[in-house]
Amino acid sequence: MKIEIAKFAKQAALEKKATNIVLLDVAGKSDICEYHFVCSGDNNRQTIAIADAVEAKLRQGMKIVPFAIEGKNAGHWIAMDYGNTVIHVFHKDLRDFYAIEEIWPKARVKLPD
Repeated sequence: MKIEIAKFAKQAALEKKATNIVLLDVAGKSDICEYHFVCSGDNNRQTIAIADAVEAKLRQGMKIVPFAIEGKNAGHWIAMDYGNTVIHVFHKDLRDFYAIEEIWPKARVKLPD
């Protein structure tokens, strides 16, 4: 089920033209979760649309809802907590600044289709 969340998130993000989609396997390296799914949007409106699409796809396809969503009103960095997976939707201009992928540089894994 863990990797399935990333699969559904990827489909939804691509439907909304998200870019730079990355999955980080941080199992055993982080106490927060096992996976970080990260993607970007060109503007705040797009990041919100991506987050909405991901939430809807996971609700419909997997019958799950996030424990919490932070940052959705502003649209700069939206974090969606699905327990073992945290989904991050960044405004492209902020993603490099926060550079969460650099925290675990060897954690990048192939995303499922």
